[in-house]
Amino acid sequence: MNDKLVPEPLVEKQSTLRSISQIPHWNTPAYNPHFSYSPELQHILAGKQLLLEELSFSTNQLHEHYQNGCIFYRKGIENDRCERCGNSSSFGQFPCARCKQDCRYCRVCLMMGRVSECTPLVSWSGPLPAAQTPPVMTWSGTLSPPQQDASQRVIESMTKREELLVWAVCGAGKTEVLFPGIEAALKQNLRVCLASPRTDVIIELKPRLQAAFSQTDVIALYGGSSDCLKTAPLVLSTTHQLLRYYKNFDLIILDEVDAFPYTTEPMLHYAVKQARKDDSALVYLTATPSLLWQKEVERGKRNAVMIPARYHRHAIPVPTFQWCGNWRKALKKNRLVSVLVKWLQQRINEQKQVFLFLPQISLMETVVTCIKTFCSSVEGVHSEDPNRKEKVARFRKGEILILVTTTILERGVTVPNIDVAVLGAEDGIFTESALVQIGGRVGRSASFPTGTITFFHYGKTLEMKRAVHHIKAMNKLAKGRGLIDD
Repeated sequence: MNDKLVPEPLVEKQSTLRSISQIPHWNTPAYNPHFSYSPELQHILAGKQLLLEELSFSTNQLHEHYQNGCIFYRKGIENDRCERCGNSSSFGQFPCARCKQDCRYCRVCLMMGRVSECTPLVSWSGPLPAAQTPPVMTWSGTLSPPQQDASQRVIESMTKREELLVWAVCGAGKTEVLFPGIEAALKQNLRVCLASPRTDVIIELKPRLQAAFSQTDVIALYGGSSDCLKTAPLVLSTTHQLLRYYKNFDLIILDEVDAFPYTTEPMLHYAVKQARKDDSALVYLTATPSLLWQKEVERGKRNAVMIPARYHRHAIPVPTFQWCGNWRKALKKNRLVSVLVKWLQQRINEQKQVFLFLPQISLMETVVTCIKTFCSSVEGVHSEDPNRKEKVARFRKGEILILVTTTILERGVTVPNIDVAVLGAEDGIFTESALVQIGGRVGRSASFPTGTITFFHYGKTLEMKRAVHHIKAMNKLAKGRGLIDD
């Protein structure tokens, strides 16, 4: 049982599944302490809910673990609800080779593998994997007083198993704020997850968390990750990947809680809820909480702590507005508006890196082509770009001078010395939250605490004005508390 089993052909697996789908009440037998279970299966399944197709074990071996109380099955769809994602309204139907009937399946989480009426979700109910040696935090930095206050509140929320909002401006060093709380949880052998709706955030956090806890296993879960069937005391995960977990984590830290698609997909809220243990803590992190949450904080109706200043004690650069005329009309003629060209050429002469944000992917090719007429060091990147990770990595290393992008990179990417421009800031996709996050890319490094953020527009919007007001208000609050030097 200790050796990895060869996967059975899918046809045989489906045939064996008929007996699984007919288990009375899907009850799990009592654990048999004399049974020699598979440590590999234990490692893969502990705290998870996976499809049989995701497991490289024969269904006969899985069923033997079931009969000895080491795994349990839950119906994938029950009472007109998908148990993996919570969907109760969007289902399809297909002739099923497994149950030999027309079988309903969930359309909402189909990208994670098909859950149908006769699909079991497989979880571990045997002994949990042995705890690792309590970790030693290898991060040696220091926290500012506001960071220390927030860090202590995180520890208190973890201890009390309650929810907490950490409202911290872009560049406040909120990741470092989490380190003491994560260390305290790991020393108690608790399971910790730092989740985000954005893949780029998870990719950037992985080396930082691994360096801070170099003696602890850290895995990063996102689409295409090689860690998806691994487990560890400290897990970094996109919110989509949390669909594979079931009552596993003692502490979930949800970074960028206001980011798309978490704000628009109830499935992801369900995933976070289902991945938590019943007695667990949930910490939200954001620089731009919703208006509802902001009002709840003001009225004392939400447990929250605020960090209104960056760790290096410099004010957040305030965006400037630059009217640029009908920039879309210019692009249709395969040219950029002159004020943007002048702005870009000044940065090229200074060899200063630039983020240029666009409202739509469809504009990317034209803009990049136009820039290439006067600068060869330019690339475009968007959510559907297969080379996205490589391009972002090259930009971080300074190998690309100008990176043209969409709101997919409004957060999660940090470059020390950079200026930022938004072309078409009046577009509806650029909300207050998005524009504040975009502006937050500038001046994050203590070595380069200043920079410019310019909103090129064809007419000011309320969202643009709100974004500037938001940044000014945070700077004013920080200055009033003596947290910035300038």
